[in-house]
Amino acid sequence: MPSLLRQAGYGTTLIGKWHLGNLPNFSPLKSGYDHFWGFHNGALDYFTHKAGTGPNALADLWDDDAPVEQAGYFTTLVGDRAVKTISDYAAERKPFLLSLHFNAPHWPWEGPHDEAESQRIRGLFDIDGGSQKTYASMVGEMDTQVGRVLQTLASTGIANNTIVIFTSDNGGERFADTWPFTGKKTELLEGGLRIPALVRWPGHIKASSTTEQVAISMDWLPTLLAAAGARPDPAYPPDGISLLPALIQNAAPVPRKLYWRYNEKSQHAMRDGDMKYLKIRENTFLFNVVDDPLERANLKNRQPEVYRRLVQDYENWNATMLAEQPRPNGGFTADQLADHFGNERPARPPAAGKQ
Repeated sequence: MPSLLRQAGYGTTLIGKWHLGNLPNFSPLKSGYDHFWGFHNGALDYFTHKAGTGPNALADLWDDDAPVEQAGYFTTLVGDRAVKTISDYAAERKPFLLSLHFNAPHWPWEGPHDEAESQRIRGLFDIDGGSQKTYASMVGEMDTQVGRVLQTLASTGIANNTIVIFTSDNGGERFADTWPFTGKKTELLEGGLRIPALVRWPGHIKASSTTEQVAISMDWLPTLLAAAGARPDPAYPPDGISLLPALIQNAAPVPRKLYWRYNEKSQHAMRDGDMKYLKIRENTFLFNVVDDPLERANLKNRQPEVYRRLVQDYENWNATMLAEQPRPNGGFTADQLADHFGNERPARPPAAGKQ
């Protein structure tokens, strides 16, 4: 998307989390962004800005492709950089794409006043850290920075000509409340798949309106290209659809078939209308996720024709994908999360030469 929008005359900047590979082979600047400020790896200490803990941990804060040092709580620094970037684009009168990737709320569990916790933990995956109070403080600081972004759009006079999307990459985890769904991040239950999707475009999208259109993250590319008057690369057709008809014309929902697979626990899922096929390890299910968002009533024996059809549709789609590399016992384990009893950590193989 940044490459295609840049071709259409847009400035492109990514601030925050990248997590799509490290230098020298990968970086936002190698993927269509003009500018980057943030970190490359999957997690970052909010105070040290390192990709680990201890004396040998590597710093992972970058300005474009150059390492930098900057004191402060990372969520606040992300907001500072976003405000500056928006102000600069507004002063230049240049259309822009800003991918603003807050790391919060994410491991390690550190609120804006928890620098002592940053020094205590022995790994970013701090299984002995955090609380709902900490989680709330992390979300609260992110909310403050989102407010600063919206205020900057207003004060620079470009709010009415800017599309703002607030969304996430996966369902909640650890301290998150995913009601009325079960499941969390790393799981293909609805709690691991459902995410917020709020869109603001004054004068085009009616305030406080909602849509029943089933959507997926891949839809943002064709949606934003259409809004910008740009086109996808014909050699790489998008997997999603434009949501503009649903957003600005209140169009009737379009039926969708969506597919997922996840290595951990050999998970498969497919949604067709209200119905969902789900496989976790060797257990299979058919749910009506509109009537039963908790995914409790397994309908595969009551509606065998529907179940077989969705399984076959999934297998047909899966045959067009790269080969799977399943990890049946991966993800969070029973010794890490008490509510994951039964998902025991795999035993380590014996050392060479020993039995």
